[in-house]
Amino acid sequence: QVQLVESGGGAVKTGGSLRLSCVVSGSLPRNHRMTWFRQVPGTEREGVATIDSEGRTAYADSLKGRFTISVDNAKNTLFLQMNNLKPEDTATYYCAAGYPSRSLDSTDYTYWGQGTQVTVSS
Repeated sequence: QVQLVESGGGAVKTGGSLRLSCVVSGSLPRNHRMTWFRQVPGTEREGVATIDSEGRTAYADSLKGRFTISVDNAKNTLFLQMNNLKPEDTATYYCAAGYPSRSLDSTDYTYWGQGTQVTVSS
């Protein structure tokens, strides 16, 4: 049984930083991919950043340069370092794992965490 648990969200001021974590329990097969998504109420879930089993990364165009995705395989933990946060980054952030045909398509993922809230104020 695979389970993902996010943590690290909170309330920060514009320009601040947060580091989100996603701990994976259970075993994932070889060549899995992990991705961070975010969602604002009333909008579609948006892909943020992704990393494959070989450590290759990709980001949403609007976020590249501010966010960094990484993984610590020894600790079974995925991270999202978020710098220079803006009010429009306010959302619930989710981690997901699976074997998607398109890396930032939320409908292609099998395993999901429960989400962690990020709120950025001026």
